Amino acid sequence: MTGSTLSPAPSFRERLRDTIWARQLTPEQMARVEVETVEQFVPKGGFVCRKGEMVDSWIGVVEGLVKITNLSPEGKSVTFTGLAAGAWFGEGTLLKQEVRKYDAVALRDSRIARMPSKTFMWLLDTSLPFTRFLLMQLNERLGQFIGMVESDRLLDVDTRVARCLASLFNEHLYPGTHTLLQISQEEIGYICGASRQRANQALQVLEKAGLLKVDYGGIQILDVAGLRRFHA
Repeated sequence: MTGSTLSPAPSFRERLRDTIWARQLTPEQMARVEVETVEQFVPKGGFVCRKGEMVDSWIGVVEGLVKITNLSPEGKSVTFTGLAAGAWFGEGTLLKQEVRKYDAVALRDSRIARMPSKTFMWLLDTSLPFTRFLLMQLNERLGQFIGMVESDRLLDVDTRVARCLASLFNEHLYPGTHTLLQISQEEIGYICGASRQRANQALQVLEKAGLLKVDYGGIQILDVAGLRRFHA
């Protein structure tokens, strides 16, 4: 009796082809994207990009988890969002041709895609589906940040954690998110702006409400809509 064989991990090129925006490109457009987009490994705690850098690429998370964060002059850290595999970011800065106004830090070992700005602008000029994707991306991101401001100013930590987890199931910003989130309580704390201990307490509250189940190595989401509606 022979043992079962594991399927090889998807290649970088396969991951590119499987993104929402890439599926609508012509073969010629996709060929150029594959040639010019490069992959980078960023270890846990490493910077994907730094505040103050001149933007030179559109960035995607192939594997791993990245937080978008900023540090005030007084040393206070603010996390804006977390980016899981399949997410792309930085289009606003590219369009405005500005320096980055935030840091992006890998919360775990991550594979990062970098599309040069000239390739990004070429797609914007030549692909109507890509342009539509970006309009949706910017609109969804705006809605996400409005929700984050509301959560930070008006909601308690339990509700904030619930909304934070639910936000990871935005099909446009985070395509392919599975109901078993392979995310640690420490990572949830980073993304939601809470300590690991406080995030753990919130997860216990949400588990008792039947919205999720804390498993070894991750969190099983049972009710995404319930997380969006939850209010302590």
